[in-house]
Amino acid sequence: MENVKDLVKVSYKNNLEKNYHKACSDKDFSNYVKTLPIEEKELVKYTSSLKECVEMRKICRACPGIKECPFDVKGYVLTPEKKEKRIIFSMIACSRKKEELYKDNITYFEISKDVRDASIKNIYKDDKGRLPIIKYISDFIKNYGKEDVKGLYLTGSFGSGKTYLVSALINEMAKRGVKSVVVYYPEFLRSLKSSFGDDFNEKYESAKRSEILFIDDIGAENCSSWSRDEILGSILQYRMEQHLTTFFTSNLTIEELEKHLATTSSGVEKVKSRRIIERIKQLTIQVELVSENRRV
Repeated sequence: MENVKDLVKVSYKNNLEKNYHKACSDKDFSNYVKTLPIEEKELVKYTSSLKECVEMRKICRACPGIKECPFDVKGYVLTPEKKEKRIIFSMIACSRKKEELYKDNITYFEISKDVRDASIKNIYKDDKGRLPIIKYISDFIKNYGKEDVKGLYLTGSFGSGKTYLVSALINEMAKRGVKSVVVYYPEFLRSLKSSFGDDFNEKYESAKRSEILFIDDIGAENCSSWSRDEILGSILQYRMEQHLTTFFTSNLTIEELEKHLATTSSGVEKVKSRRIIERIKQLTIQVELVSENRRV
């Protein structure tokens, strides 16, 4: 009786291997299984499911977009994953769906679409003035989460790409699951000023507590004691104490920003301005981007 069971097992195993190797005669199937970090002796048990994975990916090559995706679960493809001694097949977001999903990790306030779509792969690298920033971005991605990393106070001429460069980094971090808030600072202040109660608190607290905060175009706002001391000062104080990464872009140097923040309708208040500048210096590395205007 045991011999019969053994023969059945051997026959079943041979059939599995035969079906698997027959499937491997298809180039798409063969190429796909080679990409999987799973041993062949495990894969032979799942030929039919692997074929389904391959067929879905063939359809994905002519992807018409998430809205027109022909699959029941739009934007997701069947994918094998080894868990302990088993292989589990789950519906995993395709590359296009992942592009959509990562943006859920970013909260925007008055930021243009081209900046929202900024990508590291599209950064111009033909300008030597950008090389220090590109190196910073590479080091930041490598070291984030392993140690405290400072943000940037990135200053430079109009149209030099300051906002795009930082936004590309923010988007890359979002793809890695890091949550950020990105604010166009003049409009953010106007929005806060016109908000009340829970709406104000939600906007203010999201900027204050976000894992990464990007304040774009600081220095372009109309400075007031309220915006400087009650909003910016308290946000930066909290972020400094909690070691939260903060980025700034500005057309003003740090010295020019200090003068800007000192002047309000209440007069010139150098001490209060200096307090803000010291917090910015504590949070960031100051870098000047000297680059051609790519907006013209």
